[in-house]
Amino acid sequence: MANWNWPIIVSTTLFLVTYAGILTEFVHRTVVVLLGSIGMLCIGSWFSFYSPHQAAQATDPNTIALLLGMMIIVSLFRQTGFFEYLAVKAAKLARGRLWLLFILLGLATSVVSMLLDNVTTIILMIPITLSIADILDVPATPFLIGEVMLSNIGGVATLIGDPPNILIGSAAGLTFTDFVVHLMPVVLIVWSVVVGFFLLSYRSELSRTPRNLDRLAEMDERRALTDPKTTRRMLIVLGATVILFFLHDQIGLESGIVALLGATAGLVTVWPDIRETLESVHWDVLLFFIGLFIIVGGLEASGALALAASAIAGLTGHGMVIASLVVLWTAAIMSALVDNVPFTIAMLPILAGLAAHGVAASPLWWALALGVGFGGNATPVGATANVIVVSYSEKARAPISTRQWIKRGIPAAFIACATSSVALIIAVELGLY
Repeated sequence: MANWNWPIIVSTTLFLVTYAGILTEFVHRTVVVLLGSIGMLCIGSWFSFYSPHQAAQATDPNTIALLLGMMIIVSLFRQTGFFEYLAVKAAKLARGRLWLLFILLGLATSVVSMLLDNVTTIILMIPITLSIADILDVPATPFLIGEVMLSNIGGVATLIGDPPNILIGSAAGLTFTDFVVHLMPVVLIVWSVVVGFFLLSYRSELSRTPRNLDRLAEMDERRALTDPKTTRRMLIVLGATVILFFLHDQIGLESGIVALLGATAGLVTVWPDIRETLESVHWDVLLFFIGLFIIVGGLEASGALALAASAIAGLTGHGMVIASLVVLWTAAIMSALVDNVPFTIAMLPILAGLAAHGVAASPLWWALALGVGFGGNATPVGATANVIVVSYSEKARAPISTRQWIKRGIPAAFIACATSSVALIIAVELGLY
């Protein structure tokens, strides 16, 4: 028994130490995660539960390819002044009312995240938000944190909006319509409540009068386009990439390949200075995720994630409401600590096994989707989009610290999970799930 427990003990301990290192911020999180990943490979080899081959399999190349491809596309767009053009248009529409600007950017981000992967959405929205903040001379932090959390919430509403939803839909045989019917109403309610929380939480920042309104009103957004010809080319490339994102399942291409196709098409079409373009790629983010995938893969290989998930299987005897709530909150807590995709993968065979043995597991599938989607907002490492926003903010005037994120992230995640818990109870009792 002791030997069986050692892989779980050492892998969990290493993960907790790594996570503590990320939270303290004494050393850059990428360095901490790389040290943790090397440590996981070492102890995995010593205790014979995790090999370099398994680590390579745990590293999701599709996510890395998606990140790299979209970073290149965004870099090519940034050189044209297109994001500055959009920034001026959005800021003029809000007419200096920061609270309205917060709602407009959050709404746009959420809607796009329902149709595209939220990672892609955030990569496209960050430069726009930073440009608006620079023009109005206001802190970008409230807008960046609000956008990414509302993006994560919006992505829960559809089958393709969030990677865990794709996994859940495939394992449970759920369609795009199933997700819209069962989760869209919950997402709309949660979105409204969380927006209210942010407006209250950031009321001092969003109630101030921004500077440069006169200069903003006089600005001609068309002059921000430094290279209209390249802008038109990149809009065509982006439009084709978005269409391929919608069709990638039908044509047998993963989203990461689609992103790289778009990036390659942009490079061939624009012929930019390749060194200047690649300098805009956040290589620290890519290395961070590679290391994080390796660490979480070790947790999965040791049985730690499966052990946490399997404990839920015995709860169905206490009623479906109790079991669903436990799944939701466990998924939320785990997704705040580790990437939600590995935890979702660990949960899929357990819920599928319950369904195979005659248990009406439909509420558990929806509880899992809600938990992993909303819980990731609690910490800066709970979702891929979170890490990207934090990394981009480090190049802005006010970097987002872990403490800043947790101050708003934990309440926002709790409010979202509590609201969805009420909706889940009502749906189960009425037989809607």
